[in-house]
Amino acid sequence: MTLPHRSLLPLVLLVLASCAPTEAGPAQSGPPPAPQVGVAPVEVRALADTIELTGRIAAVESVEVRPRVSGYLEAPKFEAGATVEKGQILFQIDPRWNQAVVDQRKAELESAQVRLSNAESENERAAKLLQTRAISAEEAESRAARLREARAALAAARAADESAALDLEYTTIRSPIHGVISRAQVTEGNFVSGIPAANTLLATIVSTDPLYLYADIDEASFLRLQHMRSTHGGPDHSVEIEVGLSGEEDFPRKARLESLDNQIDPGTGTMTLRALLDNKDGTLVPGLFARLRLPLDASEPALLVDERAIGTDQNQKFVLVLGEGDKAEYRKVVLGPRVGELRVIREGLKPEDRVIVTGLQRVRPGAPVVAGPVAAETP
Repeated sequence: MTLPHRSLLPLVLLVLASCAPTEAGPAQSGPPPAPQVGVAPVEVRALADTIELTGRIAAVESVEVRPRVSGYLEAPKFEAGATVEKGQILFQIDPRWNQAVVDQRKAELESAQVRLSNAESENERAAKLLQTRAISAEEAESRAARLREARAALAAARAADESAALDLEYTTIRSPIHGVISRAQVTEGNFVSGIPAANTLLATIVSTDPLYLYADIDEASFLRLQHMRSTHGGPDHSVEIEVGLSGEEDFPRKARLESLDNQIDPGTGTMTLRALLDNKDGTLVPGLFARLRLPLDASEPALLVDERAIGTDQNQKFVLVLGEGDKAEYRKVVLGPRVGELRVIREGLKPEDRVIVTGLQRVRPGAPVVAGPVAAETP
């Protein structure tokens, strides 16, 4: 059965439409725009090669407060943790027994003085009587001997009196230095011993300004430090050490090299150094650990870049610099110590280079970039 011509017309039109050439699609997109990056110049700064150490803070003066005489303790005269002045009264031992001994020794001294006065009078009379032969030579010599004995007895009595007075003075225990005192180790009413090598510990005092800072330096670094000092002729106190504590960023404090030990420890191969650290605000206490940065040579120009500009390619550190045609150039670098937010670059850069700091994740070496200041980075 044949279809009418009118029914074939839609089918023919459909076939013709499928065979007709299609209209042009949307235009192909061009290359992506160059990424925006933050660029900063290499900073040139005079720096010394340094070594970082771990040290310990110690008091310049440290005293254990112990009694020099025995007795019963009265109430302490200070508050725990307070700053005490040199000569300030800290403790008092019951002085009544020592006062009685002082009174006794004074009486014995007066008695010895009277005996000496009598012996001097008798010796003078004996000398006159001997001239008239009223007494024998033996009697005159006996009176002269009693005079010497009286003089010796007076000297002994005077020494005993001074010793008793000193013991009485020692019942008042004073601070030997200016510093911060610990809590009292013995409370009121307890008997304390003043016997040498067995006397009672009452408290401790440490000075707080300045403080010592101890650290151990290895042999190679010690030799470099000695070479720097001998070459540049600087005394020990001219070597400045940067110091940082736990929780502090970088090294905000300064110390001065005070001395070095006189030998290398053969067990560790290190030399102990000691520095003086100012503590005028009293925030530091002995026993704290600290980080030190010690210079090992004289200051020389160094190249520094922002720490954010440094990338890692396996084991190799690199930076991207802005090259000709505003294209990113790959540079291998050798890193030095960190200085705040910057890093010393020992090899790989030149002073005139401009380093890409931000936007590195969008940059490929050799690709063009749109350079702007670091603050212009978009999130």
